[in-house]
Amino acid sequence: MTLPVKVPALAGYSVIMSGSGRRLREIKDEPTAHLGFLVIDAGGETARMYTAPTRRYQRLSSEYNSHLAIHNDQVERSGIKFHAVVHAQPRHLTYLSHIPAYRDETYLNRHLLRWQPELIVILPEGIGVVPFCVPGSPELMAGTVESLRTHRIVVWSKHGIIARSDVSIKRATDRIEYAEAGANYEYLNLVNHSMADGLSPEEIRQIAETWSIDQHIF
Repeated sequence: MTLPVKVPALAGYSVIMSGSGRRLREIKDEPTAHLGFLVIDAGGETARMYTAPTRRYQRLSSEYNSHLAIHNDQVERSGIKFHAVVHAQPRHLTYLSHIPAYRDETYLNRHLLRWQPELIVILPEGIGVVPFCVPGSPELMAGTVESLRTHRIVVWSKHGIIARSDVSIKRATDRIEYAEAGANYEYLNLVNHSMADGLSPEEIRQIAETWSIDQHIF
């Protein structure tokens, strides 16, 4: 098959990807029905795709191009041998991205990372933000690749979130869950007329200093 984007750094690599319309919770019960297995050919323009007779999708993820481009960029830049990308639509993170103020990266991070001491430790570089782009578009792909060079988790405005890890899929989903926890607290505070103030910048700087965290958000 011809790939939607050229990925020369992935030549010889294998890529496992979910099918379009498949649910993450379904994969653990019947992985072969919901996943496709790509072996990238030399040159990175084509691949061989392997699926099971029981597959339940017609094509791979609608964000196919972004996933491949992210993998290619990270492998090309760092030479890693394993890389995971997870896209999801966590409720509170996605909702907040519909509010204009939270589409500003600095505002988003200073408001979300103040709710739990662990957040600055888990996400020291913060959460990236990509403006709304049509799903599956070249613009979304390019913006995401660029933002994930300096972040490990990125909000797709009015759409969802995408996270990466060169350790494990679990590590990528952990980052989504931590970010969603911060968004949940922020949403609760909005509903409660902003009565809470969360951790102060000074308190967060103290945490970062104690744990030798290099951060430039607070």
